[in-house]
Amino acid sequence: MKTFQTLQDLAACVGQEIAVSDWILITQEHVNQFAEATGDRQWIHIDVERAKAGPFGAPIAHGFFTLSLIPQFFESTFEITESKMGVNYGLNKVRFTAPVPVGSRLRARMKLLSADPIDNNGLQMAWEVIIEREGADRPVCVAESLSRRY
Repeated sequence: MKTFQTLQDLAACVGQEIAVSDWILITQEHVNQFAEATGDRQWIHIDVERAKAGPFGAPIAHGFFTLSLIPQFFESTFEITESKMGVNYGLNKVRFTAPVPVGSRLRARMKLLSADPIDNNGLQMAWEVIIEREGADRPVCVAESLSRRY
């Protein structure tokens, strides 16, 4: 895990890839739990037998499930010692560029695009987050994620 002492230390890294996460295994249980939590029970995600005969040959994770892993990727890759808290602020752009078959392993690359001072000695940051599937030629999700740290 990478450690930054202050928000200013992190802000000095604008334009750089800050971290690459460890791989996360996507299980059918994860997908089913996400389906239950969100009410998105489309067969391509939760009906294993039907999905085997579907367009991807297996059940796939929801795009929004993949997107929801972003906070976990951040939490597991770096910390800011003097930061008390962080919040998601939104997204500028998201694309789901390839399916995520159940059983895939995903990781994220996080590049700091901008870091702007905000009230209460905080920092608003824009991040390029590229989520990769192990063994795949292209990413499964590309997002510009906004966060605020205080």
